[in-house]
Amino acid sequence: MRFIVGTAGGPQSVFGVEGSKAVNLSAAVGAIGSDLSALAADPALLARARDAMAAGGEIVEVSSITPALPITAPGTFICLGLNYVEHIKEGGYEIPDYPALFMRGRNSLMAAGAPMVRPACSERLDYEAELLLIIGKGGRHISRENALDHVFGYTVFNDGSVRDYQRKTHQWTPGKNFDSTGAVGPFVVTPDELPEGAKGLKIESRVGDEILQSSNTANMIWSVADTIAIISEYTTLEPGDHIALGTPPGVGHAKKPNPRWLRPGETVEIEIEGIGVCASPVIDEVALSNEAAE
Repeated sequence: MRFIVGTAGGPQSVFGVEGSKAVNLSAAVGAIGSDLSALAADPALLARARDAMAAGGEIVEVSSITPALPITAPGTFICLGLNYVEHIKEGGYEIPDYPALFMRGRNSLMAAGAPMVRPACSERLDYEAELLLIIGKGGRHISRENALDHVFGYTVFNDGSVRDYQRKTHQWTPGKNFDSTGAVGPFVVTPDELPEGAKGLKIESRVGDEILQSSNTANMIWSVADTIAIISEYTTLEPGDHIALGTPPGVGHAKKPNPRWLRPGETVEIEIEGIGVCASPVIDEVALSNEAAE
């Protein structure tokens, strides 16, 4: 199935998407609620959602839906860095034998379509196209052989990074957690709609006609199954947890001869084949603060 969470002239709801049309599944099945949390945790509820989708119901145009975060407050948001060889090389790193892992907080996230905010303290706002998975069945010490059974769905993520602040510490936390720099969505696609492990999908970032990154998820060092197994060695994964799987080469800080930072007034788009486009207009925090003060 393909889902989008958002509003269309009413309360926030979960919609099932078929082409340009969407069925309000929250209206059809009350237990679904207003985001994907309940569906991720309950396979039986997902089966009811499929039935409701087949039955039709309250239908709207997908274009009329203002996206919200697929899961309003994910319990854990883990990001994997340095997962494409050419990206590792452009950053000047050695190829690691264990993935670089870091976490994002809730305030750093925003829905697809919402503004990505360039902070007042830096102009070095960078883009990172990433595949993001949402955990369904939780667990600890999950084997690689069984790991894909724990995926509820896949979506698109832009891991917006403030590079000078990322370099202030070996842990990367500041540069990866500025408010409203991590765009998620808008579509979440269940695994049966994609190749196994979401492998072999074109992944791209762009501003207008300018292609910034273009690669394929087949080029990831650590696959979806690898990543789930590695992370679940040290922590219990729970339904609704998010895992971002790293970015391919072409990021702005590595552009030659000059870095390519995102600028206010631009719209950055991240597209993954079979999933969709996550578009974010870029605004300046100073301008945003001035507007709020008026």
